[in-house]
Amino acid sequence: MVDFTTIDYLKTGNVRQQSVFEVLSQHRILHLLQAFDPILVGTFPINIDIETSDLDIVCFWEDKLDFRNQIENNFNQFENFAIRETSNFQHETVIAHFRLSGFEVEIFGQNIPSRLQNGYRHLLIENEILQSKGEVFRQQIIALKKKGIKTEPAFAQLLHLEGDPYEALLTYR
Repeated sequence: MVDFTTIDYLKTGNVRQQSVFEVLSQHRILHLLQAFDPILVGTFPINIDIETSDLDIVCFWEDKLDFRNQIENNFNQFENFAIRETSNFQHETVIAHFRLSGFEVEIFGQNIPSRLQNGYRHLLIENEILQSKGEVFRQQIIALKKKGIKTEPAFAQLLHLEGDPYEALLTYR
């Protein structure tokens, strides 16, 4: 089983995964976020990324203002930097976006431990599904994503899950 709490697995991944490893390492992104238990989630870890995929990093903050200040201080020099606050599933959320060495980066922080956030939970479930369903299924997910369908809705469509795809995926077994 892959340990997704570190990015070491990317070193031996496909070319794009190795590139992600190099970019994140070279710019010390996860090191700069270390106090917030950062975890790379989304499509790159499980090899279902497409050209427009971004690097999604979930973080856990206890002090929202401190987290926001750290994000601004460490990343505001990057291209297209923007930061905003929102409420996501009734939880205060800080989201930062920027462009880094050809990749869009999204840092998603909540006052929920990283391993309990939906992004990480989805990653584990999607990885398990991909492992059990095989390469044809993975290619079908990628094809749907290329048509503009987001990751969780693509999984829900292929698995015939009812209701909200983000919630349905969390209960899939």
